[in-house]
Amino acid sequence: MISARIKGLSPYKTEKRSAKVKLSSNELSLDLPAEVKEEIARAVARIPFNRYPDPQATELKEAVALRFGVDPSCVVLGNGSDELIQYLCMAVGESGDAVFYPVPTFPMYGISAQTVGKERLEVPLGEDLDIDLDSSLKEIRRRKPILAFFSYPNNPTGNCFDKNKITAIRNEGVFCVIDEAYYHFSGKTFLEEALSREDTVVLRTLSKIGMAGLRVGVLIARQDVADYINRMRLPFNITYPSQVIAVLMLTKFYHFVEEAVNTVKRERDRLMDALRSMKGVEVFPSEANFFLFRTPLPAPLLQEKLLEEGVLVRDVSYLPRLERCLRVSIGKPEENDAFLEALHKVIEKML
Repeated sequence: MISARIKGLSPYKTEKRSAKVKLSSNELSLDLPAEVKEEIARAVARIPFNRYPDPQATELKEAVALRFGVDPSCVVLGNGSDELIQYLCMAVGESGDAVFYPVPTFPMYGISAQTVGKERLEVPLGEDLDIDLDSSLKEIRRRKPILAFFSYPNNPTGNCFDKNKITAIRNEGVFCVIDEAYYHFSGKTFLEEALSREDTVVLRTLSKIGMAGLRVGVLIARQDVADYINRMRLPFNITYPSQVIAVLMLTKFYHFVEEAVNTVKRERDRLMDALRSMKGVEVFPSEANFFLFRTPLPAPLLQEKLLEEGVLVRDVSYLPRLERCLRVSIGKPEENDAFLEALHKVIEKML
């Protein structure tokens, strides 16, 4: 019989609609030259598809460790960060313990906690979209969670939480996971603490730097903690093609990634400045490759009107604190121009 906790799960929702300009999924707009794609294709063609991949993904782990400035022994690779989040929910504490996270945030924290039988402790963010420390500490002392997740910067709000607030929560005896999926756009990290403490780990991913299709998540922790998590890892969880392509992208072709990340940061500032000058539009600070904005219009209606103009963004207005808010990913300059043109046209017509 299927467990009641599984029957009660709400699955992770993705935006499946297509559009000429798709700015809804926080992907990196990365254009690779034809000769790079051809070299990748040749490398993939050499893969012996009848053989299992390296179960430890040794070469990829070394390339990741080099990029993030850590020892390979401190790295655990997952099939996306999602797999690592589930491992952490399984590894830390016991069934029935509580998992804390401020909301709104990345839904997989709650889904993974419920999947493995842990209680979910959700505390709404404050009006400034930062952690409400007083409310959080009150609930933490009452329900005593064993594990906490912090998206840093937070998805979907785009801001980095106050580091002192995270530290205060950790000081309550809570194992803290700092999900730095958008690290390349913020430059802020808990890496030093993750490498030195037994109660802190960092998550990163290749998905936000142009390799979402490869599904490679990264956990960084002190060597003994990494070893414990690695014992749980499913065999051959990183596919042969993912290993081969990711190694090439992190070594020979990494300068393309760096150029794209820098472009996104410049474009983010340009778009946010442009929206601030639009009638009735409120823009929220962001250190990610996306940002939130709010208008007087109902968000589902505005999303549909933008889609009619060929631009798809994410409606997040159903989440706490985010009434009438939409989230827009940063695309290529020409995609961003199309978004600005569409938004200006719709706003002028409807306000």
